[in-house]
Amino acid sequence: MTAAPIDVLQPGAAIPRHRHDTPYAAIVLSGGYEEAGDGGRYRAGPGDVLIHAAFSAHLDRAPLRRTTVLNLPLPTLWARTSSRMRIDDADRLARLAERDVRDGQASLLEALTPGPGGLQDDVDVLAKALSEATAPAASAWSRQWDVVRQTAWRRFTAAYGVGPARYRVEARTRRAWSRLIVGREELSDIAAAEGFADQAHMTRDVRALTGRTPGQWRALHHSFKTGAG
Repeated sequence: MTAAPIDVLQPGAAIPRHRHDTPYAAIVLSGGYEEAGDGGRYRAGPGDVLIHAAFSAHLDRAPLRRTTVLNLPLPTLWARTSSRMRIDDADRLARLAERDVRDGQASLLEALTPGPGGLQDDVDVLAKALSEATAPAASAWSRQWDVVRQTAWRRFTAAYGVGPARYRVEARTRRAWSRLIVGREELSDIAAAEGFADQAHMTRDVRALTGRTPGQWRALHHSFKTGAG
């Protein structure tokens, strides 16, 4: 049996933007902090559950008091997108996960409820737009919101720890990875649908983000389904 780890964040601590290759849930047991990542920007407190999809990236900053967080791994294909959820009895979940991760996972998946939305400053609206398949061009977004482009880019980078262009590329690549893992679409069709210049372009970005090419992921997923290897 394996126990889920509990992290402690001290007041004023900051964790720079980083990526997790496998999905997990961060359950806030006490205290609170701000997180900014591919699911948006949230101020999380006790009972909040921040779901992190595979290959997601985020930063954590400025807890006002000592904060404890239970980090619970999730099944690979369960969390296809990052989001904010809630759980009524986080302490009970922590006790279960302390004995066995699998018990904690089962309890979490049964007890999750939708959480409140994230922050809605202009940089957060931009983050949501950049995460969508129809992400706008920088100039078009700046005109729509009457924001000087350079100012918006500077504020976005300060809030999310990454520039808008890279944020958009990573969002597109995660969508493509998810499609090639769960479906049977031709790789060239996925590349076209997600806005890559061609299949080779998608292959480069998927490999850069995940460490494997789309073809390798397809072969790996097939071996999982058939029990090969």
